[in-house]
Amino acid sequence: MASQEADPTELPAACAGEAPGSLGEAAAEDSSAYRPIGRSQNHPEVLRALGAVQILNGAVILALGGCMHALQNLSQASNYFFLLIVSTGYPIWGAIFFIVSGILSTLAGKKPTKTLLETSMGLHTSSAVMALVGIVFLSMNLFANDPLLKGCQSSWPPDLCIYMEASSNGLVSLMLILTLLELCIACSVVALWLKANCWHLRKAISSLSNPGESRMPPNESKEIQS
Repeated sequence: MASQEADPTELPAACAGEAPGSLGEAAAEDSSAYRPIGRSQNHPEVLRALGAVQILNGAVILALGGCMHALQNLSQASNYFFLLIVSTGYPIWGAIFFIVSGILSTLAGKKPTKTLLETSMGLHTSSAVMALVGIVFLSMNLFANDPLLKGCQSSWPPDLCIYMEASSNGLVSLMLILTLLELCIACSVVALWLKANCWHLRKAISSLSNPGESRMPPNESKEIQS
């Protein structure tokens, strides 16, 4: 009977260089728990740690957005500096994406089921996109502060405008750093997920491309080992 064969060249480019596993390892895996984050037992702990950082990161961004909104309502002079980032609503929807991604990472680290891990990967991809959008908005806000300072000084006391510009630069810069951190975390989780799935794919192809080894009689396998 002709056995099925798989062409290793059909592997994605991202899987190149990954070492294939043995057929025995593939058969020994528990089908009830889907663990595509690699062979190391420390990966669930890494997921939980990254998830905790994401939750804290999102909470701080949300708090900074609240501070910006409060300062904007406190003085109309601050409208010159916080208008862009507050009007886009990034501190709200960006923080919500990051917090939800962190919660799913924590849950996936505790119970790495297929549904949780695939949902977490999708949300981390979305979080990375949201972080990129947030970086654009925050950078535009920073670059616009210097020209807006002149417009503020023409209508308000110069000292107040300078104070509001310094507050804006500090809060926006801190939010930008946290957004960059979120981008790094989201990309790292997605990269780990893709790397581990390539490893599982190579294991499956290895077991299909070498069917004779698993069907070899015990006596012949002992002679080859000797």
